Amino acid sequence: MAAEASSSSPSASLSAGPKSTRENRPSVCGPDEGPESPYPLYLEGTIQRGFGRGGKELGCPTANLPSNVFLDAQTGQTRAGLDSTGVYFGYAKVYPPSYVPVQKPASSAAAVAEGDKDVNASELPPAPSELDEAGSMVLPQVMSVGYNPFYGNSTKTAEVHIMHPFSHDFYGNYMKVVILGYIRPELNYVSKEALIEDIETDKRVGLSSLERPAYQAFKDDAFFQS
Repeated sequence: MAAEASSSSPSASLSAGPKSTRENRPSVCGPDEGPESPYPLYLEGTIQRGFGRGGKELGCPTANLPSNVFLDAQTGQTRAGLDSTGVYFGYAKVYPPSYVPVQKPASSAAAVAEGDKDVNASELPPAPSELDEAGSMVLPQVMSVGYNPFYGNSTKTAEVHIMHPFSHDFYGNYMKVVILGYIRPELNYVSKEALIEDIETDKRVGLSSLERPAYQAFKDDAFFQS
């Protein structure tokens, strides 16, 4: 999971050293009574191939959603609740290759045809992968939304880290995500080690936040059953 910044431009990101990112961070996020508006937010789409840095460099492999998940289908504007870049928490489910969504968004090929800059025609996802039983369950996730200023990205991405030890990649599979709250804003880092330490803190905060009954109830949300 990469670090995050402002919703309008990567240049608006914060610069963070150890004190500014780790001291006084809450152990849980969101009210105990459950998510408050604009959450929960529901996202879905075919898993895209990213930069491959999450697993190789940061010990945090991610499943990237298509860039159109940020937009309201009716207005074309950024969806309320996703206008801030940063780290979010909630649940996710990866579906087996046989799954056919009721209302499937545009395919990767269509995204390329429409000029979607974060999809490369030479890197379209391979055939969907089979999953073990645990891997196809509803699982806790933390999601990074932003430009990853530590790496200098120019395209806004949605990178989901599912907290489960998957045995292989699953590019091309369909994924659904429910966002239940916001952990922190996007930051830049003085070192890769500082970034990794904050990522690990994000995971702990996400898991602790989801332990409360009002949040655990979303594992059984009808969204994941359709």
